[in-house]
Amino acid sequence: MIRIAMIGCGAIGAGVLELLKGDRDLAVHWVVLPPGEHANACDAATRDAPQALVVNSIAGEQGVDLLVECAGHHAIEQHVIPALERGIPCLVASVGALSAPGMAQRLEQAAQRGRTQVQLLSGAIGGIDALAAARIGGLDSVVYTGRKPPHAWKGTPAERDCDLDALTEARCIFEGSAEQAAQLYPKNANVAATLSFAGIGLQRTRVQLFADPGVTENVHHVEARGTFGSLELTLRGRPLPANPKTSALTVYSIVRALANRGRALAI
Repeated sequence: MIRIAMIGCGAIGAGVLELLKGDRDLAVHWVVLPPGEHANACDAATRDAPQALVVNSIAGEQGVDLLVECAGHHAIEQHVIPALERGIPCLVASVGALSAPGMAQRLEQAAQRGRTQVQLLSGAIGGIDALAAARIGGLDSVVYTGRKPPHAWKGTPAERDCDLDALTEARCIFEGSAEQAAQLYPKNANVAATLSFAGIGLQRTRVQLFADPGVTENVHHVEARGTFGSLELTLRGRPLPANPKTSALTVYSIVRALANRGRALAI
């Protein structure tokens, strides 16, 4: 059995707990939350992970085999880096956090000091394995286009630039590098950052983001070219009912990564 500490228990974390309910190989023993958020998490943990303790930190906890982050960018600094330095392997869902200057290097150095590994999860996008393999032979370009319904962009800089409720056709709300996209739209552009780390980097990966009243799903389109040939992928991801900014596939990717750690056969 792998004893898992999970950082965060919002829509993503609650979805993970539900899918792991009753799993004998993978058990969430700790749910880590800041003070004041315990009530909602306790409901999810009591229902789907009754063995889990709700704590503020794993700093004083013993026997943690694996930490999985699904809490947002702030959790990288507060929880992931200290866990890596203690030698605890970590899975990171909030890949967009690594667009902050020096953050990727800090994670790598913390893992090296702890003689362990941090794994960046694919989240809402597919084809990461192919893109990472293509990089070995040489990539020339990677272009990502993301489309979401207008309401999914509320609370972002797009809201200042246009009336999202009044849109009648697709509106490009951002065009630039993946680095800029991840910084301006941290809760929506994890995909762009993930593609960048698998491919040609944050500065060279080009991104377009659209608020599109003609779609009801989160539509991700990737084009890549290089020595390997070319790749084109379109993924229409359904959002989590509890959070329209997040794809349901993000939850599934976390559970898959956990299963690959705990099963005898992995793919």
